[in-house]
Amino acid sequence: MRKTIFVIAGIFLSLFGLNGQNYNIGNRIHLEGDGGWDYLTADDATGMLYVSHGKMVNVVDMNTGKSVATITDVNGVHGIAIAAEFNKGFISNGPDSNVTVFNTKDYSIIEKIQVTGKGPDAIIYEPFTKTIITWNGRTSNATIIDAKTDRVIQTIPLAGKPEAAVSDGMGKVFVNIEDKSEVCMINVKTWKVEQTWSIAPGEEPSGLALDNETHRLFSATSKLMVVLDAETGKVITTLPTGDRVDGAGFDKGLKRAYSSCGEGILTVIQEENKNSFKVLANIPTQAGARTISVSSKTHRIYLSTAEFGPTPEKTADNPRPRPTVKPGTFTVLVVEPSK
Repeated sequence: MRKTIFVIAGIFLSLFGLNGQNYNIGNRIHLEGDGGWDYLTADDATGMLYVSHGKMVNVVDMNTGKSVATITDVNGVHGIAIAAEFNKGFISNGPDSNVTVFNTKDYSIIEKIQVTGKGPDAIIYEPFTKTIITWNGRTSNATIIDAKTDRVIQTIPLAGKPEAAVSDGMGKVFVNIEDKSEVCMINVKTWKVEQTWSIAPGEEPSGLALDNETHRLFSATSKLMVVLDAETGKVITTLPTGDRVDGAGFDKGLKRAYSSCGEGILTVIQEENKNSFKVLANIPTQAGARTISVSSKTHRIYLSTAEFGPTPEKTADNPRPRPTVKPGTFTVLVVEPSK
């Protein structure tokens, strides 16, 4: 996912949606260490939240909000995928172009796997084939790893830079292609790209979520959430979101899609039926809270961020300087509907 961070915005304890739906930041989980962040993964099967953070992954008990472990020796971590049936987790390490495999019982490192590309970013567990898929941004391809044996079994060439991806668990995987403003459908029985769909008017898609019951994809793009038919690729509708969008999530119990963005807005979209959607709430969160994971069990939404200092002056070597991150301020926001 994108690594851009932005100047801090306001933090709000009580948050109200457009139709009166009330949300709260129920907790702020402060985690030790500094550095950037990307994906985080709420695993309802284990009750653990896995948070990418610099050169570590923090493991947090979602029931207590307490950190229970830290997985280190992960350089430039991007994402975490959990294969619960094998008691394994897989971490994508962009700069090293490898995947760290760890034991989800004691969080010990099992091994590292070199991928067949460069810059693995998004990573998912694909349950139909019991594989791990890394989406390699610098080489526009995907690496398929057998989750049981930890062996690379396939490489899929892609038409552009992959971002987030989702599986329907029945033989299809969908992935955003950021630089082409497209979504690709991959048949995991053949490991071939079978369909490529434009998401116009959406541009530069990043986050992706799926309602597997109604076959609706939610592609988070620049200021728009694009809803597509996962069977035909038809764009059903678009809905406005915040600026500098990065993440997307879906709560199957509440039938709500979420879009998180760098400016510090969480957009909540209600699926009324398979062809009708509305913006239920725009929730102020905190600047930089652009990556997201959703628990369909508790309906909690998790967002990583930190506090920022001044932005350095532009230089020839650094024409797009990022704001400095204040040490010791890394936090996971826990947003939830009020009872």
